[in-house]
Amino acid sequence: MINEEQRKTDAQLDRAIGMPGLAANIINTTIGASIFALPATMSKQLGAAAPVAFLVCAVAMTFFVTSFALAGSRVSLTGGLYAYAEVAFGRYVGFITGLFFYTTAVLSVAAVVNFFAGTVTALVPWLNGSAGRVVIMLLVYTVLAVINIRGVRHGASAVGVVTVAKLVPLLILVAVGIFYINPAFLAWPGWPGTKVVGDSVLLLLFAFFGIEVALIPSGEVKDPARTVPRAIYLALTVTTTLYILIQSVAQGSLGPRLGEYTAAPLAETAATFLGNAGRLLLLAGATISGFGFIASDILSSPRILFALSRDGILPRILTHVHPRFHTPDVAIGIYTFLAFLLSLTSTFESLAIMANVAALFLYAICCAAAWELMRRDVRTESKPLFFPGARLVPIISIVLIVWILTHATAREFKQAAAVFTFGTAIYLAQGAIRTYRAGNG
Repeated sequence: MINEEQRKTDAQLDRAIGMPGLAANIINTTIGASIFALPATMSKQLGAAAPVAFLVCAVAMTFFVTSFALAGSRVSLTGGLYAYAEVAFGRYVGFITGLFFYTTAVLSVAAVVNFFAGTVTALVPWLNGSAGRVVIMLLVYTVLAVINIRGVRHGASAVGVVTVAKLVPLLILVAVGIFYINPAFLAWPGWPGTKVVGDSVLLLLFAFFGIEVALIPSGEVKDPARTVPRAIYLALTVTTTLYILIQSVAQGSLGPRLGEYTAAPLAETAATFLGNAGRLLLLAGATISGFGFIASDILSSPRILFALSRDGILPRILTHVHPRFHTPDVAIGIYTFLAFLLSLTSTFESLAIMANVAALFLYAICCAAAWELMRRDVRTESKPLFFPGARLVPIISIVLIVWILTHATAREFKQAAAVFTFGTAIYLAQGAIRTYRAGNG
């Protein structure tokens, strides 16, 4: 259950994030760099049947986010999925969840910062080179850390502005490109087969993941029992609709050639009907999208350090709250510093596989937590989300996750097992140290 110490610590934070701000944070985190590259891969694997993978992902995500809504309406502590797992199953499961959460988040943002630096140097060639990339990375982290330390309202506002800015090129692509679609390129080719759909869904989920990061600052959300469900459904509707329209325009404009442009398929799509200006617009959009992901991540992910520290797992200094701005300043500073160091050596490609499987494990834990929280009727001050059949949603979600994971490789499971083993060793070591100190106190 939620203890008084957790409530007291989170009470220092400013509940300033409303439904529009949280929805923008989810959309901004979800629509990242991947949507600027994945249409080519989906076309290569499924051809004109690519929208099937998007629809399967949307159905799966509907069950997943409903589980998040069920859990989020009952646990409003900072930490998101970590807090749901910790309240439902205790410190050990919470710790393992937090470890997966933090590791995947910091490695993912480090990879995206690398992607962002690459797109900036492509647009501004004189910045190319190792020194220029380091300066870009350092500047991005410093600016966003300062913005978020100065207040969660500033951080949420920055996310909202970037969300609008990065959606504009994609909306232009769809609004103009829809008139240049060749219907023959979208002709239904027949059912592509369950295995290839499953493989495609496993990859495409990268474009849908992000809600777990956006929900971390739950302790700073106004009226979470109402705000969290509304925000996640609005965000899922917007992202799914936009993704299918983008894939349709790209496939309808380039046809079978779409699969050849794996580096920048949307930029090449825009070039077919908007010329070089369209290509540059979408390249700029990819850059903005990368920046938007980083902004949203630094708004959200440092709070997992705050939550782990609040619960006695990490050093207490990480729960320090700025006396003027009421934000977890130490957690933000340490998170961005570690991410900067990782950005110097990480690549987006090397992190994608582990992040994908790890996220699915996180989702499974959250779905199980949602069921347990409903069983025990854990709730905040507000009435939690509930409807007929609600208890079946987490079960169906876990079945879907297992099906998707059957398309992963042994290497990916070994990486996940390594995280479990490492986390368990740390947890047991901490327990032994506490027992020793208590016996010699």
